[in-house]
Amino acid sequence: MKGGRRTVLLADMNAFYASIEQMLCPDLRGKPVIVCGDPARRHGIVLAASYEAKACGVETAMSVSQAKEVCPSARLIPPRMATYVQMSVRIVHLLKEYSPLVEPFSIDEAFVELTGCETLFGDGKTAARTIQRRIHDETGIHCSIGVGPNKLLAKMAAGWEKPRGLTVWTNADVPRKLWPLPVAKLFGVGRRMEHHFHRMGIRTIGDLAHTDPDLLHHRFGVIGRVLFESAHGRDPSPVDPCSLDGSKSIGHQFTLPRDYEREPEIRLVLRELAEEVAGRARKTGYTGKTVSLTLKGTAFDSLHRSLTMPEPSNIGRALFQTAMRLLHRHWNYRPIRLVGITLSNLKPDHGTQLNLFQPIDKERRLADAVDAIRDKYGTRSIFLAQSLSDASVFSDRAGKIGGHHR
Repeated sequence: MKGGRRTVLLADMNAFYASIEQMLCPDLRGKPVIVCGDPARRHGIVLAASYEAKACGVETAMSVSQAKEVCPSARLIPPRMATYVQMSVRIVHLLKEYSPLVEPFSIDEAFVELTGCETLFGDGKTAARTIQRRIHDETGIHCSIGVGPNKLLAKMAAGWEKPRGLTVWTNADVPRKLWPLPVAKLFGVGRRMEHHFHRMGIRTIGDLAHTDPDLLHHRFGVIGRVLFESAHGRDPSPVDPCSLDGSKSIGHQFTLPRDYEREPEIRLVLRELAEEVAGRARKTGYTGKTVSLTLKGTAFDSLHRSLTMPEPSNIGRALFQTAMRLLHRHWNYRPIRLVGITLSNLKPDHGTQLNLFQPIDKERRLADAVDAIRDKYGTRSIFLAQSLSDASVFSDRAGKIGGHHR
């Protein structure tokens, strides 16, 4: 692939969660379907909408109440995350029949490096059409596929035509197709970066492509130069089938069932979060030094602060105590609707450094025992006595995937 032309494909499953529900339940086909959280538990946002619902104006991340206003006839379906994950794994396995280089990008997207496979499956468009047909025939799910000379252009092409689109972009298409798009459409440009670009008079991807790269680097650092290259359709990054193997951080957050204003209530949630994150770190074989606390208020104002511990840990108590220090330093005592803890600065867990003044070895053996009990009998088999109180979110979240029912 060095110096040669590449063929990269991005397969994007259309309205993935809603499409699976329609595939599993024929009565839902052709009807507006909304997969959403539980409004009673403050998880009431749209996770996915069928194209029939989107035609009425329903959008992902819209509140359920708003969605029902614009599409009163929509069927509301609670998510079944385990089913969606199983379908995602099945599709990735299908893609691996066409190349060993398949990189899951999200639960409903995956990159495929087809370079060198042309003699087996034809050019990019021919292979993409075969893959598109097979995914539908074998799973009942429609997808849009973008084909390009790199991951960036394949990703942009996949979003060009939905649903069931198949779009091929080359470097020659960049001025005509990429540059007229709003700068927010460029992969890697979030809402905050869009705001910065607008203040600089950069409205389109073409504007960004014609901005002095030294100015962008001075203003935004490395990311400025990366986005300049992206605006020209250049992306050297490989399709990495191991991209998800190494975790950079392990985190968890709860949307609270009501606004929490009292420290004892928030303290309990932080304790439960710390135990959850620590347990996941142990399960994946990592320990970490940096704890980050995320708080979101009722006006959706966010606070994110981090603190590095003296020694790496994957014990709930250590993470909890660090999170409490961050809470005491930075919380303004206003009501909170979301709480999150993240453990980063990770390294493989090769054992416990003993401490003469703290019972670390005893705590690790206790944590291992709790893990073993939960592995055998389930998450709810053993938990903190405090989690029986009304402020707890443990009982509602235990056994779910991403906060949603399996």
